[in-house]
Amino acid sequence: MAERPARKAPRAHEATVVRTERITPHMVRVVLGGEALATLGADEFTDHYVKVLFPVPGVTYPEPFDMARIREEFPAEQWPVNRTYTVRSWDAGARELAIDFVVHGDEGLAGPWAARVQPGETVRFLGPGGGYVPDPAADWHLLVGDESALPAIAASLERMPPGAVVHAFIEVQDAAEEQKIDPPDGVSVTWLHREGRPVGEQLVTAVRELDFPSGDVHAFVHGEAGFVKELRRHLRIDRQIPRERLSISGYWRLGQDDDTWRAVKREWNEQVEREQEQ
Repeated sequence: MAERPARKAPRAHEATVVRTERITPHMVRVVLGGEALATLGADEFTDHYVKVLFPVPGVTYPEPFDMARIREEFPAEQWPVNRTYTVRSWDAGARELAIDFVVHGDEGLAGPWAARVQPGETVRFLGPGGGYVPDPAADWHLLVGDESALPAIAASLERMPPGAVVHAFIEVQDAAEEQKIDPPDGVSVTWLHREGRPVGEQLVTAVRELDFPSGDVHAFVHGEAGFVKELRRHLRIDRQIPRERLSISGYWRLGQDDDTWRAVKREWNEQVEREQEQ
């Protein structure tokens, strides 16, 4: 059997923190810029994401920064840690990339970093990836998510074609976590306040109780894996929405840290899909 070729290390982009803004009590926006972003290209999809690289404390990497060299010369436990975040906006003219981070005090890795990072600091990231953008030919659109999906939903709302019929549901902790979004006239958001209830509970109820318009729907459903699983079944089985008209996946899973969830995410999603196709 032929050996599988070694996986090529991705090239890291280097950027500089231009500014930060706390847009809600628990959401910080970090805007990155710099000449190195001139050829980035992050405007094809509304769910573009990047993997922000965080150096391991106490480890110094050679310059110029090269992931291939790091993987070759450093033990795996000293490789930079990455966390995946959706691009909130990309301004090609200004070469500015905005990323929103959920911050809960000192919890986690990326959130505390976003809360303390200062303009002028260097940031490296991989990507962007992505795959969803609202289909202008759809009869209507369904957008559903928690805080982790909020940047992609906001970007999608702002890219909706004029006259689009949209049902958008975003669940956040309380009214203070609502954000200003600038969609086309006639498009609005239904904000749901969790206020101590289980994550996604209100989203599941809202979608189940929605009087679905007739015609072709293009849906985007992302967030905590538990409620996503429930809505995947509802949309695929009960509502008979074709798989190709759904962008649906668990961004995170309650009770698991980011590394643990990423290790099993693909297999988990594939298993759920198989179960719901039987």
